[in-house]
Amino acid sequence: MPLTPLPPISQASPASSASQDASVILFVDDEPQARKWFARSFSDEFSILTVGSVDEALRTLRERGPEIAVLVTDYRMPSRDGLALLITAQREHRHVVRLLATAYAEKDVAIAAINQGRVLRILEKPFDDLQVREALREALAIYRRREREHFLVEGRAAAMRETLGFLAHELNTPLATVLGYMEELKRRTCAPAPDELPGIARIAENRAGDTRTMIEAAERRTLYALSLVATFVQSARDAYPGAAPAPLRASRLVSALLDEYPFEGDERAWVSCDMAADFELPGQPDLLYLVLCSLTKNALLALRGGPHPSLHITLEQISAPDRALQSIIRFTDNGPGIAPEIFARLTREPVTTRAAQGGSGMGLLFCRRVVQSMGGLMEVQSELGRGASVALLFNSDANLGGAEL
Repeated sequence: MPLTPLPPISQASPASSASQDASVILFVDDEPQARKWFARSFSDEFSILTVGSVDEALRTLRERGPEIAVLVTDYRMPSRDGLALLITAQREHRHVVRLLATAYAEKDVAIAAINQGRVLRILEKPFDDLQVREALREALAIYRRREREHFLVEGRAAAMRETLGFLAHELNTPLATVLGYMEELKRRTCAPAPDELPGIARIAENRAGDTRTMIEAAERRTLYALSLVATFVQSARDAYPGAAPAPLRASRLVSALLDEYPFEGDERAWVSCDMAADFELPGQPDLLYLVLCSLTKNALLALRGGPHPSLHITLEQISAPDRALQSIIRFTDNGPGIAPEIFARLTREPVTTRAAQGGSGMGLLFCRRVVQSMGGLMEVQSELGRGASVALLFNSDANLGGAEL
């Protein structure tokens, strides 16, 4: 059967990558000699760009803002002073670390620069080379730390948006089913007879026990929807910096899946498990629970209508060629398999065989993203007419924790 390891998804956008590469220091002073001295003194260590006015500085920030990490401006300049530049930069270019240079140590200027311009430091003229160099190093270090933190926050926000989309997709089917059962119960409800006692509801049944069957099915789907929401809430809590998700054994997660998944009819009897090779899960097990739910749903839908349907879930631990221990959660079904034209597109784009039923193909992409964020790999095997297999592989090192999603 063909083996397809799904490729990694880049988490960095072009904009964020560009901002992380910013390293230019913009120096603003109306005196040409001061600009020449600053560039000559510090260009051996820093990338220096100089301009002679506030207007020119603002134009440069608008045009080359992503390149500029630090702004150093003189205070006393004709037309508009450095404080006006700092206040505008604080409002419109918040990523830039700001410093004020002045030979005038007025108390009100210093207070305004700190309170309104949010300056990191005030550099007194005439400059002390060593002090200015240390200030520039500190400013660049602060800029890079802020950018790393911003990049991590953006990554967490993107992951939450992606998880919310997946959650909405997964909740749609059980909630729509519950709504359908409730509508059917309302439709079958009959008006009470004139001589009936109050408090008794009459519901017409096509077959004896229909009403109880619908109520129980709606209850199972509601509990499943609640479990998905609870899982999302926990994963959102775990996304906060410093949060450490509690370790969880793979067997426990699979058991939770079998207990909480809303199987239709006799679908639960189709599923078998081998959990002898148990192991500790890496990263955020709450997100892995969503992955297992999605893979189970896909397999069961593929098996419906087929002879002797079977889904086998196994926990495995094997030694890879480099002798590293690999932990695997594997889903194997005996369904119709994946058509070659669909299989060939699995690694490149969202693709589904159930578009008519509202499938979007995003479930597999989400599963891949979660597994890769934990340092793992997703592999898909299929041969038309001979079923399909999806394996979630984690190296033993990944069991100690994964990367940010």
